[in-house]
Amino acid sequence: MKIFKLVIGIISILVFGVGIALSLVNGFIRDDIRITAETLIGGSAMVLAFSALFLFAGIISISTLKSRGGGITAGVFYLAAALIGFVSFGMYSDLKIWSVDLVIWAVIAAILGISFIIMSAIIVRRARKQNT
Repeated sequence: MKIFKLVIGIISILVFGVGIALSLVNGFIRDDIRITAETLIGGSAMVLAFSALFLFAGIISISTLKSRGGGITAGVFYLAAALIGFVSFGMYSDLKIWSVDLVIWAVIAAILGISFIIMSAIIVRRARKQNT
């Protein structure tokens, strides 16, 4: 579990970097004429929030390698990132591949979130059996 949490934490921090780059590129590519408050806030801010949640989950995953509650907390952050990813699907009308990419990462985040919560519950259950 420790190696899994470490590897997933490092990958999550890398996903944060990709998301920040994607958000910045999205701001530079759009024409100034077409930009409105809805498209700017809707597109870039959603990717930024998604990436930030991946960063938080990655940091929590790495810093709480031995903690039982850390896996649950990271799992909740991954599930929140998945929710943002699914909600923001289709926001990039000009660049469909970014929208699809975000949904792919949202599915991965949902899987990670559920697996972190399940593995933490298993660890807690084992610890309780050993104490009795």
